[in-house]
Amino acid sequence: MARILSSRRLITALIAVLVLVILPTGLAFHWLVNRVYVPQGSSLRLKYKGPLIFGSRKMAASGHLAEDGEIGILGEMRGPGRHFYCPIWWERTVVPDVVIKPGYVGIVTSKMGDALPEGEFLVDGELGATEHRGVLRTVLAPGTYRINDMAYDVEKIATQQIQSGSDSKLGGWVDIPTGYVGVVTNLTERAADRQRIGIQKNVLPPGIYAINPNEKQIDIVEIGFREKTVAVTKLRDGSGELVVDEAGEPQIADLSEGISFPSKDGFPIHMDFTAIWGLMPDQASSAISEFGNIEAVENKVVTPQIESICRNEGSQYSAVQLLVGEDRTKFQDTTKENFEKKLNDKNITLLYGLVRHIYIPREVRQPIQSAFIANELTLTRDQEQLTAQEEAKLRETERKVDLESEKIRSDTEKQVAEIAALGEKTVGETEAETTKLVAAIDRQVAELEAQATIVLGEARANAEKMKREALSQKFQLAVEAFGSPAAYNNWIFATGLPDDVDLKLLYAGEGTLWTDMKDLGLRATVPVNRGK
Repeated sequence: MARILSSRRLITALIAVLVLVILPTGLAFHWLVNRVYVPQGSSLRLKYKGPLIFGSRKMAASGHLAEDGEIGILGEMRGPGRHFYCPIWWERTVVPDVVIKPGYVGIVTSKMGDALPEGEFLVDGELGATEHRGVLRTVLAPGTYRINDMAYDVEKIATQQIQSGSDSKLGGWVDIPTGYVGVVTNLTERAADRQRIGIQKNVLPPGIYAINPNEKQIDIVEIGFREKTVAVTKLRDGSGELVVDEAGEPQIADLSEGISFPSKDGFPIHMDFTAIWGLMPDQASSAISEFGNIEAVENKVVTPQIESICRNEGSQYSAVQLLVGEDRTKFQDTTKENFEKKLNDKNITLLYGLVRHIYIPREVRQPIQSAFIANELTLTRDQEQLTAQEEAKLRETERKVDLESEKIRSDTEKQVAEIAALGEKTVGETEAETTKLVAAIDRQVAELEAQATIVLGEARANAEKMKREALSQKFQLAVEAFGSPAAYNNWIFATGLPDDVDLKLLYAGEGTLWTDMKDLGLRATVPVNRGK
């Protein structure tokens, strides 16, 4: 039994020694060998090597990231901090995070997954959740991203100009300023948004957009009105002043410029025209789709239509009609209406279409202007005569007004005098009537005062009479109350005594009154009858 106990103690001691030796060694190995530190701004990429001896060695599918328990690169990245992975089973790589600065976007290419279906060349899905290889449809905006570099490549691009024929389109970091819109051209369909290939009807408002140039291209189109003038060059002298003829008409330097056409009667006509036109946001897409850019709209539509409509309309009028009169106004209105209709058909907005100047040949213009001036002078003389006649009528009217004014003044003074006399008469009559009424009122007051004196005297007499009757009745009632006049007199006597009177009651028999009075300190005086 003793040996058994000794053996057990020995085994326990050996185990304790092993624990004391192996445990610190294991902790040191775990802390010094297994530990890997990932600094801020980096991530940890892991690759599982598989078991050394025991366990299954299941390989990840070719071209795919490894799932849990599979040998290969894990898709999930570990963030900054301390991580413990044994290098025997794990390949540990610290990878810098991808930083995209403002003004750039990130084009992501997936290196893992299945091949894209036929006819597709963009990968749907967010970063870290894609199933196919290829360029991702979604781009990365400015920021910091933890990206597995074995699964994705990131290309950083700024604003990218894409040449499409004679037009330049934009991708990447696209800044649409105020006063402009972005017309979107899709290079591929997007079933999620039901977007088709080609130019989209809806435009992008002003702002900053991260655009994948493999998916979309943007045309920046100015919105609002623009001015286009087709005009001749006027002749100027050495000081820069316009050269004009005797009628003040400017001279044309180059007859091949501007809008030129023959009039209905065969005279050469030149004309200046200004159009204020523009595109609204809902018109930008159709303009880009049909013409390519806004300069092409001006060159292919606006300018040719100005020249065509002015020539066609102007050739239907004679030189005289284009110079003066209602026909010229009609020509201007018709030209604008036809020009506006043509632009509306092309989905372009016209604000103003102005015929600014029409140059008529001097040999045609001068006789017409002379005749026009002569007519104007004749009209002026006629108007001057009419003015003189009207002025004479005015002077006659002024004299009539003065006469009538004097008559009205005299009549007014007469009426004022009559009214004043009538007023004085009325005042006198009123004063007399007032005096009469005052006298009558004074008489009535005197009569009322006399009546009041009589009534007041009678009232005072009646009051005195009633007062005395009431007093006699009072005495009579008092006597009746005391039973006899003597009792009433005694009461009156008693109530008239002063409050400090000293009364003493004596009882005396017959013949003892005087002696009893002595006992009370009273001195009795016996009356002496001197007459006896």
